[in-house]
Amino acid sequence: MAAQALAVAASHDGYSAIAFPFFGAERRGAPVLAFTRFGQERLRVRTQVYEPHYVVVLDESLIDTVDVLAGLRPGGLVVVNTTRSPDRLVLSKKAKSATVDATSIALEYTKQAAVNTAMLGAFAKASGLITIEGVEAGIMEVFGRRLSKEIADRNVAAARAAYEATRLGEADSGRVYPKASKWLPTAQELPPGLATPTLETPFGRVGVGSSTSNRTGGWRVEKPILDDAKCTNCLLCWFYCPDSSIVRGPKIVEIHYDYCKGCGVCAAVCVPKAIHMEREVEEEVRA
Repeated sequence: MAAQALAVAASHDGYSAIAFPFFGAERRGAPVLAFTRFGQERLRVRTQVYEPHYVVVLDESLIDTVDVLAGLRPGGLVVVNTTRSPDRLVLSKKAKSATVDATSIALEYTKQAAVNTAMLGAFAKASGLITIEGVEAGIMEVFGRRLSKEIADRNVAAARAAYEATRLGEADSGRVYPKASKWLPTAQELPPGLATPTLETPFGRVGVGSSTSNRTGGWRVEKPILDDAKCTNCLLCWFYCPDSSIVRGPKIVEIHYDYCKGCGVCAAVCVPKAIHMEREVEEEVRA
């Protein structure tokens, strides 16, 4: 929706624009990509953007595992949702950068950690290519049409707040990413029939049970907190948890935070209100 709203904003400001998302087979909370192209001439290319002029990172935790600057053109700009200042970002190479605490802004204005509209305001401030009025028009058209004018108004306010709070600077270099490798089975490793057993490979565990090696708790913005005194062990949270991060206990359930993405489903379905969500803030330590 952010990519689409950006395209509408660019169109409002006189550009030709197109936008589209890219989804894999991931469940809620998994990393996804979205692309927007806009320019003065009519656009005909509809492939993914492999060499962007601008990169917008909605979740700072992605920087730890994904080289967000891969393919960034010389002189390009990266906009990151973080509490850090631009000069305290460490990426794969030096680059012009802009930072804004979009999560806090989104929670204040929209009451949920959906930072897409706030990041549109940050992009407008950092790039100077589109106006904040164009961003407002994009949000009103895309979000207002799909959701409601009231929700769109709150998102417009978040975008304007992020526009004012965005800081500009330069990110430092030095972050090293391991070379990505893909495991492909040999004919001898493939079992007969349709079932693939769990296999340990040089690139990690694959097959059944491989999800246990992917600790997705780092994607979390809000953390579910269990009140032992209120828990009745009704197991609704266990039944509805999309990541199986809640396990059954003899008296109360337990939450495994290594795999909890903080989607809030458990808190929503908890009848005795034994689970509530709290903002999880990672403290930054610098030697």
